[in-house]
Amino acid sequence: MNLYGIPNCDTVKKARAWLDRNGLAYTFHDFKKEGANPPRIKAWIAAAGLDTVLNRKGTTFRKLSDADKTLVADSHTAVVLMVQQPSIIKRPIVEHAHGILVGFKEDEWSATLL
Repeated sequence: MNLYGIPNCDTVKKARAWLDRNGLAYTFHDFKKEGANPPRIKAWIAAAGLDTVLNRKGTTFRKLSDADKTLVADSHTAVVLMVQQPSIIKRPIVEHAHGILVGFKEDEWSATLL
């Protein structure tokens, strides 16, 4: 299982604690240190949809210029922007044997991963 996010994000911290409490092994991919992979982002968008993968509520997105915000209307240009600004990717994203989970919702994670 692979967990993608930013280590100082409160939601990622909650997700990692939940995984640890439940004894689930995972590899953590830190967007800040390791960057974001365009083919992987495209796959997440294909699986979950752009509106699910893109975090429009976060501070980083809100601080984008209006011109940059218009780029997210198209999934191709949105991927380019997400690679440049990985903080606009909804966190965490978990790749597991049966697909992906976007964001941390304990009940959804329990139903899917336990």
